[in-house]
Amino acid sequence: MQISRFHKDKGDSVEWYSPLFHREYGKIYCSSLFQFTSKKTVTSDMVCGGTGFNVCSRLPSEIESCDLDYSLYPNCETSYLWFSRGCFRNCPFCVVPTKEGLLYSVEPKNRNPNEKYVSVMDNSPTTNPKFFEVIEYLLKLGQPVDFQSGVDVRTFSDKIGKALQRLRYWNYFHTAWDNPREDLIDKFEALMQYIPKFRIMVYILIGYWSTPEEDLYRVTELRKRGLSPWVMPYNTKDPYQKAFKRWCNRHPKCEWKDYKYRPKP
Repeated sequence: MQISRFHKDKGDSVEWYSPLFHREYGKIYCSSLFQFTSKKTVTSDMVCGGTGFNVCSRLPSEIESCDLDYSLYPNCETSYLWFSRGCFRNCPFCVVPTKEGLLYSVEPKNRNPNEKYVSVMDNSPTTNPKFFEVIEYLLKLGQPVDFQSGVDVRTFSDKIGKALQRLRYWNYFHTAWDNPREDLIDKFEALMQYIPKFRIMVYILIGYWSTPEEDLYRVTELRKRGLSPWVMPYNTKDPYQKAFKRWCNRHPKCEWKDYKYRPKP
């Protein structure tokens, strides 16, 4: 959307890519979030970026400073806002510190003219030094809010809970339990005092530093408390990780021990 705004401000015509008109374009941009995404349609004359190509890739500063062109998505009713970038943690499985550095506050970009909802895209919104100012900003907007990348429950406090409780939510309230060696049960129970448990979704990283027993323990403990675990496999091709994700995220009626899957030898 920033690329589109930059070129439209220059007077260029911008449209979604079509292979039929490949030779007619002056410049083609291609983005990929994940390395495992197929790159078969990528050609050598495309300007490619994103963590799916190179975690160190950057937009030119003149594009990075542009507002967002929401007209690319005419049916979109959500404003996507960043109030901070980076993260103060250094989780070994995460690319954010390499991509964006340590956490720092930023001014939000323009909002969607068709806005009915707001998604806060910060990597760690509650550790933003301006978090409580952000809450006041969101309250003034008066729109339902979603913390898309999740809230770090490890830093949760009653003060943060009281602030989050003031907002209206249009989606799940996202948080995570990535490290099985961290006992976060007390933190989740504290969070439930401020956010209704039916709204809380907990991302569960598997296949990186956890055993199947630790995966099942986290899912089971969260479900006992009425929270919704959402499994995120580190290796999307691993048979066990794919099966466990499918069992958990699709909420089958059977227990994991009764769930049938056949791993390849």
